[in-house]
Amino acid sequence: MLQILIAAIIGYIIGSIPTGYIIVKLKTGQDIRKIGSGSTGATNVKRVLGKKWFFIVMFLDAIKGAIPVLLAFFFLKAYAQYGITPVVAAISVLLGHSKSVFLRFTGGKSVASGVGTILALCFPVGICIAVIWGIITYISKYVSLGSIIALALSPVLMYLFKQPIGYVIYCTIGAIYIIWLHRENIKRLLKGEENKVRE
Repeated sequence: MLQILIAAIIGYIIGSIPTGYIIVKLKTGQDIRKIGSGSTGATNVKRVLGKKWFFIVMFLDAIKGAIPVLLAFFFLKAYAQYGITPVVAAISVLLGHSKSVFLRFTGGKSVASGVGTILALCFPVGICIAVIWGIITYISKYVSLGSIIALALSPVLMYLFKQPIGYVIYCTIGAIYIIWLHRENIKRLLKGEENKVRE
């Protein structure tokens, strides 16, 4: 139980590091939560700093998601056969990114950090999700749509790649949570009012 608690704390603290907020604050002095969608994620960073920083923040958030899971893999061996500690770390990352303790429990939508956790759990599945996200986002021009569909497919991919049931359950919970965080985006998509990543 101690190792599970440690995994949860490490995942939440690292997940809470507000990458997008810090970068925008350092470069412009602005609070990204008062710009655009109010999210600290890469898509909102793009509105302020452009495409280059969109990809940089995505990359950093993915690394942020992977690190706690990898730490749990290598150093927290309790219930290793069930993959419990990595999954606890992964869930905590999602919560930390979206409800950061450093930003009074505000944050982003946990997409890039979520993909990072999946890359650490099963690299091939993570790559598949990233490719699906890229293709759908490129074709539709909607980052939110690419994110929703890619994450919704994650539990199916975990199952097809014969990963532990704990990973499948995590991806199911994570997908539901991230889709819920996109509820306003979904409303805008249905109304045709969602912002496109490019025109």
